[in-house]
Amino acid sequence: MPSIQVDLPLVADEDTKQAFAARIGAIYGDIMQVGKDLLTVAIHDLGRGGVWRCHESGPPTPSALIMCDIRKGRPAETRALLAKSLIEACAETFALDPRWLKVEFTQHDGDDMYHPHLGGFNQNWSGDERSDADPM
Repeated sequence: MPSIQVDLPLVADEDTKQAFAARIGAIYGDIMQVGKDLLTVAIHDLGRGGVWRCHESGPPTPSALIMCDIRKGRPAETRALLAKSLIEACAETFALDPRWLKVEFTQHDGDDMYHPHLGGFNQNWSGDERSDADPM
């Protein structure tokens, strides 16, 4: 943990996906105050018609969905800033209408995720975890 999964209504090339993942890593590390080595980004390019936002009237609109699995402990204001920043990055990178992008958070205890490079389970979030060795 954390993990960010992005479902897109288009197909993107590998270089664009890698650059987007790097941008998401920088955004996440800065706002959530962690080293980027904890973050996994999954980009699901589902193609035209792959993601839709439903409306009360009128046909569904092409959309994107950003799922964030994070550790518990961040205030709502921090999560809102992250959501807005992720939406902006996604809209700019993939030329999507930000009105129809959605971010969902699932919050976990640290020991819900196992990281081999950490030697086991993660810890609960307790504040700024960035190290001097991992500048943002």
